[in-house]
Amino acid sequence: MIVSSPSAPVTLTLQTSVRPRSSVSPLPEASARQRLLLQAATLNEQAQSAATEGELEASARAILGALDCERRAGGLGLQVLQLIKPRA
Repeated sequence: MIVSSPSAPVTLTLQTSVRPRSSVSPLPEASARQRLLLQAATLNEQAQSAATEGELEASARAILGALDCERRAGGLGLQVLQLIKPRA
Protein backbone atom coordinates (compact mmCIF):
# COMPACT_ATOMS: atom_id res chain seq x y z
CA MET A 1 0.00 0.00 0.00
CA ILE A 2 1.34 3.46 -0.93
CA VAL A 3 0.41 6.36 1.31
CA SER A 4 1.18 9.96 0.41
CA SER A 5 0.24 13.20 2.06
CA PRO A 6 -2.03 15.52 0.05
CA SER A 7 0.39 18.43 0.32
CA ALA A 8 3.37 16.56 -1.12
CA PRO A 9 3.78 17.02 -4.88
CA VAL A 10 3.73 13.87 -6.95
CA THR A 11 6.23 13.60 -9.77
CA LEU A 12 5.92 11.07 -12.52
CA THR A 13 8.85 10.53 -14.86
CA LEU A 14 8.34 8.71 -18.14
CA GLN A 15 11.33 7.43 -19.98
CA THR A 16 11.15 7.23 -23.73
CA SER A 17 13.13 4.75 -25.67
CA VAL A 18 15.32 5.87 -28.56
CA ARG A 19 14.81 2.56 -30.33
CA PRO A 20 11.54 1.90 -32.15
CA ARG A 21 9.14 -0.40 -30.35
CA SER A 22 8.82 -2.85 -33.21
CA SER A 23 11.53 -5.42 -33.72
CA VAL A 24 11.52 -4.70 -37.46
CA SER A 25 13.80 -1.98 -38.66
CA PRO A 26 12.24 0.68 -40.95
CA LEU A 27 15.10 0.31 -43.43
CA PRO A 28 13.93 -2.99 -45.00
CA GLU A 29 10.43 -1.55 -45.44
CA ALA A 30 11.82 1.47 -47.26
CA SER A 31 14.02 -0.65 -49.51
CA ALA A 32 11.14 -3.04 -50.21
CA ARG A 33 8.90 -0.07 -51.06
CA GLN A 34 11.56 1.37 -53.38
CA ARG A 35 12.02 -2.03 -55.04
CA LEU A 36 8.28 -2.37 -55.65
CA LEU A 37 8.01 1.18 -57.02
CA LEU A 38 10.98 0.57 -59.32
CA GLN A 39 9.35 -2.65 -60.54
CA ALA A 40 6.10 -0.74 -61.15
CA ALA A 41 7.97 1.88 -63.19
CA THR A 42 9.63 -0.85 -65.24
CA LEU A 43 6.27 -2.52 -65.88
CA ASN A 44 4.78 0.84 -66.92
CA GLU A 45 7.55 1.28 -69.49
CA GLN A 46 6.96 -2.26 -70.77
CA ALA A 47 3.23 -1.54 -71.05
CA GLN A 48 3.90 1.63 -72.99
CA SER A 49 6.24 -0.05 -75.45
CA ALA A 50 3.86 -3.01 -75.88
CA ALA A 51 0.95 -0.64 -76.55
CA THR A 52 2.89 1.26 -79.21
CA GLU A 53 3.68 -2.05 -80.91
CA GLY A 54 0.01 -3.00 -80.86
CA GLU A 55 0.32 -5.83 -78.33
CA LEU A 56 -2.68 -4.93 -76.22
CA GLU A 57 -2.77 -8.11 -74.12
CA ALA A 58 0.89 -7.77 -73.11
CA SER A 59 0.30 -4.10 -72.34
CA ALA A 60 -2.73 -4.91 -70.19
CA ARG A 61 -0.80 -7.58 -68.27
CA ALA A 62 2.05 -5.14 -67.61
CA ILE A 63 -0.39 -2.45 -66.44
CA LEU A 64 -2.05 -4.89 -64.01
CA GLY A 65 1.37 -5.94 -62.72
CA ALA A 66 2.37 -2.30 -62.20
CA LEU A 67 -0.86 -1.57 -60.34
CA ASP A 68 -0.28 -4.60 -58.12
CA CYS A 69 3.25 -3.41 -57.29
CA GLU A 70 1.96 0.07 -56.43
CA ARG A 71 -0.76 -1.43 -54.22
CA ARG A 72 1.74 -3.61 -52.35
CA ALA A 73 4.15 -0.67 -51.94
CA GLY A 74 1.35 1.41 -50.44
CA GLY A 75 0.62 -1.30 -47.90
CA LEU A 76 4.14 -1.32 -46.47
CA GLY A 77 5.08 0.73 -43.44
CA LEU A 78 3.11 1.80 -40.43
CA GLN A 79 -0.58 1.13 -40.38
CA VAL A 80 -2.99 3.54 -38.71
CA LEU A 81 -6.10 2.24 -37.03
CA GLN A 82 -9.23 4.29 -36.76
CA LEU A 83 -9.52 4.67 -33.00
CA ILE A 84 -12.28 7.29 -32.87
CA LYS A 85 -15.69 5.89 -33.55
CA PRO A 86 -17.69 8.17 -35.85
CA ARG A 87 -21.11 9.24 -34.69
CA ALA A 88 -24.03 7.71 -36.51
